[in-house]
Amino acid sequence: MAVRKIIRMGHPALRRPARDVAREDLGTAALHRLVADMIDTLHDYGGIGLAAPQINEGIRLAVVEIPGSPTRYGQLTEQPLTICVNPRVEVLDAATEGHWEGCLSVPGLRGYVERPRGIHVSFVNLRGEEQRIAAHGFLATVFQHEFDHLDGKLYIDHIDDPHKLVFEEEYARYVLPLEEPTPK
Repeated sequence: MAVRKIIRMGHPALRRPARDVAREDLGTAALHRLVADMIDTLHDYGGIGLAAPQINEGIRLAVVEIPGSPTRYGQLTEQPLTICVNPRVEVLDAATEGHWEGCLSVPGLRGYVERPRGIHVSFVNLRGEEQRIAAHGFLATVFQHEFDHLDGKLYIDHIDDPHKLVFEEEYARYVLPLEEPTPK
């Protein structure tokens, strides 16, 4: 398929709520092409999640895939490719957990965001079948981050302490070494 351009913070489409995908659009070639483009784009940019608004498509569609190999977030628990159409989130555990988030639409920055640490994600797949996933920890953060895009929000909207918004180079140099466990 094709690698699409990811729009960046400041583009008005990132701040618009996306519309639901109509049931009759689920099996169309156009939607399947869009999903293939999103997967190609995700892989080309080295991300772990991508929402349709990030490529200027205003529909409630997101893809998440965490490979078994190291990512720009380090080694993470693998999550197979998951295509979420019209997703909804139900909080299972309102206690929050904080992670340093980055975003393909906000390149070069990381911000510390606290989000609910346990959620249920409900969505339909491309065949129109209802799906449900329980997600905890960083995976819960990834889903919430991607679904924020569907509501016109960015992770920077959730940063409580502006001192915890840093450039990625400074994150790697100053923040990451403080967070890594000390060898025993």
